[in-house]
Amino acid sequence: MSISNSVVQQLLEKCPDWRPQMYFKSSLTALSHAMEDLVLNDTDAPLVIASFQRERFYRQEATRYKRIADKTEQVYVLAAPETDFSNRSLDYETIAFESSDALAQEWHLVIIGQRYTSCLICRERNIAAPDSKHGVVMDTNRRFEGIWTFDRAVTSQAAEIMLERIVAYRPELRAKIDRAYQLYLSPQSTTSPTQTASPLTNPDPFVQRLVTYLQAGQYKLLKANKSLAAKQQKEQLLNSVTDAVRRSLDTKQILQVAVQQLGEGIGVCRCIIYRCHKDDPVATIDSEYIDTGIKSVKGLKWQLANNPLFEEAVASTETISVDNTLEDERINRLARSQKTGKFFQNLIHNYSIYSWLLVPIFYHGRLLGVMELHHCEQEPIAWKPDDIALVDAIATQVGVALIQAEAYADLEDLNEQLEALDRTRSNLVAIVGHELRTPLSTIQVCLESLASEPDMASKLSQIMLETALSDAERMRNLVQDFLTLSRLEGGGMEWNLETLSIGECIDLAISNVKARNKEHPLPQIKNLTTPENLPLVQIDGEWLVEVLAKLLDNACKFTQADGEIAIAVKTNGGKTLEVTVSDTGRGIETGSLETVFDRFYQEEGALRRSAGGTGLGLAICRQVVKNWGGKIWAESAGKDRGSIFHFTVPIKATKKKSGQPKSPAAKYKSSRKKSNKKRS
Repeated sequence: MSISNSVVQQLLEKCPDWRPQMYFKSSLTALSHAMEDLVLNDTDAPLVIASFQRERFYRQEATRYKRIADKTEQVYVLAAPETDFSNRSLDYETIAFESSDALAQEWHLVIIGQRYTSCLICRERNIAAPDSKHGVVMDTNRRFEGIWTFDRAVTSQAAEIMLERIVAYRPELRAKIDRAYQLYLSPQSTTSPTQTASPLTNPDPFVQRLVTYLQAGQYKLLKANKSLAAKQQKEQLLNSVTDAVRRSLDTKQILQVAVQQLGEGIGVCRCIIYRCHKDDPVATIDSEYIDTGIKSVKGLKWQLANNPLFEEAVASTETISVDNTLEDERINRLARSQKTGKFFQNLIHNYSIYSWLLVPIFYHGRLLGVMELHHCEQEPIAWKPDDIALVDAIATQVGVALIQAEAYADLEDLNEQLEALDRTRSNLVAIVGHELRTPLSTIQVCLESLASEPDMASKLSQIMLETALSDAERMRNLVQDFLTLSRLEGGGMEWNLETLSIGECIDLAISNVKARNKEHPLPQIKNLTTPENLPLVQIDGEWLVEVLAKLLDNACKFTQADGEIAIAVKTNGGKTLEVTVSDTGRGIETGSLETVFDRFYQEEGALRRSAGGTGLGLAICRQVVKNWGGKIWAESAGKDRGSIFHFTVPIKATKKKSGQPKSPAAKYKSSRKKSNKKRS
């Protein structure tokens, strides 16, 4: 049988002038023992009614109630059974109620004798506290509300309620309970409850002092436990953030995990982190945590220049807190500024930043970023020193994690560079073995033939000499490309900037390519430029012609003789011209559009090439274009579908003067002679 009515509520309805008080479990234990000791140490035979929430609580007191039963036959014990507790009539009456009964949440002890009375009628306020790991557990600081009194009238009312409850559970006890009414609850011994003005009439002084001491001590213990719990929670938060950010080497993931853990742990409305340096004018918000209903700032440009909070945080390397942005002098002074005042006014208003915490993330004096916490409710808050210390500790851990991620990224880059160097070494060995050994063998054979056969026909000896000279030139070009690329990558090249017409440079490059390949059939080369419509360029003419010539050579090498090569120039609306060299040749695989500019790159491999060359031409072009601040890239629709090479050339900054610019042809020829002397 289960009864949902609370005994405490029933008693308060019968005694409306009484108000419940709050008691801790330790206080109730002391009161119960004091009341039980009063029975054990007196000669009276009172009525004793005790209600325990669970059988296990009763088992702790079973021995005492057996001794009490030796004093009186009117002893009733109620509890929710867990193992073997049931309705019995042995030394005293035991009454079992279901765990869903209201008594399962209450603590009662009623004692009525001839010379004294006392009752303790309480209901637990919080039976259990949630636990994130183990579900529901009993609260170590259990609290009860109810009435403790020596007043006979109130105690009699409590006894009547409890006895009626016992009869409902065990009707067979009606005769015994009627005797209890006659002995302890007769009208002559009961006073009207309205005649009592105080809830503590004639209390035992020692018991009262004991309860007061226990209550005060329990309050102190509760406060200490709350403090320890808060510290434990913050320590767990710090450990969880540290563990989470240390698991990843991805910078974005580290920052997002940090804001998520910190925002949820501290309970703020918004938490953001952005990467920046101390001289950055703005920063972009990439990582954010927001509470439900809070407006997002992710992706927003955050003002750093002339920001006094940011400047103060960077200068002091400490956390800056603003409890109320509407009253803070730094914010108000900033709001009056013509430069950034409007931005910050809109920022605070649009994103409801009423309390602000700005935490710089430093590592060995280097600013890595900033963490911000925003309170967005209209009632500002005061940032607690413990919370600030926790956020500082988390910022330190985030800084360490960011440095580790950067170090790992640098290590990956270094490994990639080492792999690239290893590939370069392998290609270099293969190319040297092929490009140097082959012409050397030819030269050696030709010279040995001339030396061993002095009577060789003049026509054949001439062929031998021309072959040796041709292969010697091939070797010279190879060595020249090595030296040129080395000087370009090392920054040791001298640049002679001139104002030139790009059309003449294109003509000169085409003539140069045709002259070098006059004995071999070349694809048709079309010059689609119209120089009179193009602005002058500010460039080193020698190297511009060199880039054009190498791109044309590359196009000729991979295009059949019946194919076509076109060179064109267009303005791109900026400060540069865009030059394109397109062909109808072999084309480039999509995955190789970037690697074709690498040193020694050969699509077929170093030892399986259908076209000659060192694989340094496009690498030289990239370095030259990079040195004058331009860009170079390749496009291709795929294999056997041709290719297009693009690069940009800077336009002359000043206005064009009257008269024609000096032709670069003569300059190119003379500079080539001087350059060849220097290189040789």
